[in-house]
Amino acid sequence: MSGPPLIFDAARRMARLARSARRFPDADFLHRRAADHAVLSLEATLRQFPAAVDLSAHPDVFASRLADSDAADRVGAPQASGDRAARAAPGAADLDLPAASADLIVSLMTLHWANDLPGALSQIRRALKPDGLFLGTLLGSGTLKELRGVLTEAELAERGGAQARVSPFADGFDGAGLLQRAGFALPVVDVDRMTVRYPDLFALVRDLRAMGETNVLAGLTRPLTRSIVARAAALYADRHGETDGRIPATFEIINLAGWTPHDSQPRPLARGSAQVRLADALGVVEHGRTGQG
Repeated sequence: MSGPPLIFDAARRMARLARSARRFPDADFLHRRAADHAVLSLEATLRQFPAAVDLSAHPDVFASRLADSDAADRVGAPQASGDRAARAAPGAADLDLPAASADLIVSLMTLHWANDLPGALSQIRRALKPDGLFLGTLLGSGTLKELRGVLTEAELAERGGAQARVSPFADGFDGAGLLQRAGFALPVVDVDRMTVRYPDLFALVRDLRAMGETNVLAGLTRPLTRSIVARAAALYADRHGETDGRIPATFEIINLAGWTPHDSQPRPLARGSAQVRLADALGVVEHGRTGQG
């Protein structure tokens, strides 16, 4: 079969997200941080967005942060997509939005579960009106680097082989290219890194479960044994533990912003069309080269 590789199990992801719903408010700090960044972007964009859609895994977070912001009167009440699959695993099904129907689409903390990220972004772009705005976030490659390392080392020691236990995440440097590939104009990408300190590995895992961010890699997964988990916890404390006994966990949030193309948007001038020489604009004397080498 042709198409993107199946990296994540969409049904498993939906089940994890549903299970986390009742515990989520106790571990929503990543979602709140992503929502705050999106709201700040809207406050700095003096535009009206009457038709707003929220494709976030937990859409209520953005709506509540927006309600307390200066941008609230310029943005229509964000409508959460009725398609749970679109919010849980983007691209797993066609987006249930008419073409060119939204002024603003927000997708927070779910795009890193897309098997076909360019395809999911293309669907979002098609659902936006011309000169519509997309704001999205996904977890970046530095996320949970400590956990990834100790789980791999512990499983290798106990079993002689290891499976992937932490999802592969995108690199922040790829963000602008992904937006352009999907047809967005004026892409803006920035990376927000944060370190959260936990009493131990088990407290970290409880937070990940509460967020619905635990492993949903496709295929069969051998359960971790108690001995593997115990060794990983000891390795974590030994390699990364701080003086007070707590352990750090790194999270990296990639923030994306892009516009659907429109004639009113600024465009680069054609190559060779400049009317002023760069040396003149900078007020410097230009010296020609007279030799070889």
